[in-house]
Amino acid sequence: MKRTYLNKTRVISRLGGLFLLLAMLAAMPLKGHAQKFALVDMEYVLKNIPAYERANEQLNQASKKWQAEVEALNTEASTMYKNYQNELVFLSKEQKQAKQEAIMKKEKEAADLKQKYFSPEGELFKKRESLMQPIQEEIYNAVKEIADLHGYSLVLDRASDTAIIFGSPRIDISDEVLKKLGYSAR
Repeated sequence: MKRTYLNKTRVISRLGGLFLLLAMLAAMPLKGHAQKFALVDMEYVLKNIPAYERANEQLNQASKKWQAEVEALNTEASTMYKNYQNELVFLSKEQKQAKQEAIMKKEKEAADLKQKYFSPEGELFKKRESLMQPIQEEIYNAVKEIADLHGYSLVLDRASDTAIIFGSPRIDISDEVLKKLGYSAR
């Protein structure tokens, strides 16, 4: 039942995207000649750019390192709590209070570190932006040059979920973008 709902949602989403695309096309000013369109498969282009693969690897390594740091603090807090539970009957009220505060402090350290690394404004986001933005700008500029050269009014990303039901391979400029960037398809 759930799968059917997701499929219906996807179809409705794609139809909505198709209607949006058709509305955009209808709203374009009519000139004396037909509008020209092209498709580019960004996933395909990115997979064929070694700098993108290297950037992804750097992001994965940083993410794993930072996740290990957060997990180490969480493990430490968990161990402190287990020790506290085992010693609970032997501790004075002041000792209990001190251990509880130490545990909460360690848990807060872990939460703060997780926030520092993985929040929307965190280190991982900043690193991703610094590594990916130059690659994305280079691709954008190549697509723009090709669009200007061939007179394309609109270039759509075939890989995105924008209701492109069919796109002729003749209007796919992905290989041309790679060539413009100095890469070849793998």
